[in-house]
Amino acid sequence: MEESFEKVEGVLEVISGYSGGTTENPSYKEVTYGKSGHFEVIKVKYDITKINYKKLLDIFWINVNPFDEMGQFCYKGYSYKFVAFYALDSEKILIDISIKKLEKKFNKNVVTYVRKFKKFYKAEDYHQNYYKENFINYLRYKN
Repeated sequence: MEESFEKVEGVLEVISGYSGGTTENPSYKEVTYGKSGHFEVIKVKYDITKINYKKLLDIFWINVNPFDEMGQFCYKGYSYKFVAFYALDSEKILIDISIKKLEKKFNKNVVTYVRKFKKFYKAEDYHQNYYKENFINYLRYKN
């Protein structure tokens, strides 16, 4: 997801991390194999004069499979399920509208979680810019 957002005009920074669970300062192992309740996520910092939440949401939906109940692509399990987080009620409304459009367009139920944002924990350094630092592995994944 980093690559998809970093190339967008107006996006200032994309940080890999964890959110949505109860464990304080979780590790990758705790998120993936434990019961932290967290998901693997990205934090997108952006310039609101160049891009808005709705456009970021459009980019999000293009890069996920909102109909997969088990995870994403080759990664399966709770922490790999996609979540659309919102901080403001207006953002939740945009998410709900976009979900209804997707469901109508594809005649399927969207299973992506929608959650109120509470706290973000930055992932370990080796998770940051994975698509740049581990380019060959990343290409294999995308393929």
